[in-house]
Amino acid sequence: MTELVPVLVADRLVKLRARLDQDSLDAALITTLTNVRYLTGFTGSFAALLVTSDEAFLLTDGRYREQAPLQTQAAGIECQLALVTATASIASLLQERLGDGWSVGFEAGNITWEQHRGLAEVLPQKLLPTTNLVEDLRLVKDDGEVCRIEQACAIADEALGEVVALMNESPSEQRFGLELDTAMRRLGAAERSFETIVASGPNSALPHARPSQRAIGSGDLVVVDFGALLDGYHSDMTRTFSIGRIAGERRELFDLVATAQAAGCEAVAPGVAASHIDEVCRTVIADAGYGDAFMHGTGHGVGLDIHEAPAVSRTSKSILEPGYVITVEPGVYLPDVGGVRIEDTVVVTGDGYRALTNYSKSPKPVQ
Repeated sequence: MTELVPVLVADRLVKLRARLDQDSLDAALITTLTNVRYLTGFTGSFAALLVTSDEAFLLTDGRYREQAPLQTQAAGIECQLALVTATASIASLLQERLGDGWSVGFEAGNITWEQHRGLAEVLPQKLLPTTNLVEDLRLVKDDGEVCRIEQACAIADEALGEVVALMNESPSEQRFGLELDTAMRRLGAAERSFETIVASGPNSALPHARPSQRAIGSGDLVVVDFGALLDGYHSDMTRTFSIGRIAGERRELFDLVATAQAAGCEAVAPGVAASHIDEVCRTVIADAGYGDAFMHGTGHGVGLDIHEAPAVSRTSKSILEPGYVITVEPGVYLPDVGGVRIEDTVVVTGDGYRALTNYSKSPKPVQ
């Protein structure tokens, strides 16, 4: 495995503080774990982060008394540790550290109504909902982030190459998925990015089918959608295979989706609207008469979350910039025929894009 490029964490709190100033907030309470990790380097399973104009407090519990300072220091972050205990809740710890009258932004998409009520009861401050406060900072990936995503993609590529021939032996969908997941772990992945999709025959017409005990058989289209997790960063790739000769409408569908996916990738460039990528793929499929069978968005961002901004869809408002990492994954799904989806993860470059997933798009499993 290639040595990982360092991730640059130290300047992220500076950027967040500029956003607080822009939004007239005195402080922000960050409760989404991936956002806490992005800002501090802390990887624990329980944490909140309070950020003011000149201080940061990482609130976690006693399990991470030693881990939290080590990880934040390694990331170059000046962050005070505050331990949540049976008698010191997040709300009470915040109350100790904030002055009267402060405006505090909270992540509206990550706080329940009950949690908000608890905060409001003990804090005299003005609580203000925010959206995408940190997610906007995460849109552009630095070299270290792209390096991790690319290596996660390389692990997935290699793992599929190791196990793809198994399809010719009529394994169950579950068995093939298990072999693929195991290969990724053996090659260095910390975990799979999400539940691996292996959908064969009629199941391939279900975009998010779960692997079943159905045996993969001759004449099947098989959709395999999977990814590897490496040092917190995800990969995402879909390939569709044909068991035996691919002909007739199945061949037509495969070639159509391959054409749409290639056109979508070629449209990726800085300054291009994410909705345009969706339109390019969708137009190719609609012009062939299968528009109603393309029933999901064309893609999404990939990073610390498997699905993150920007959306690549009809309604997306995002304009691509260098450093954005997105998927391009059109699909066509016909209940009586089967489904085809082809997906790559790509990074937007200064003059176009670079594919991070590179496994062959041929429909034939290696013999």
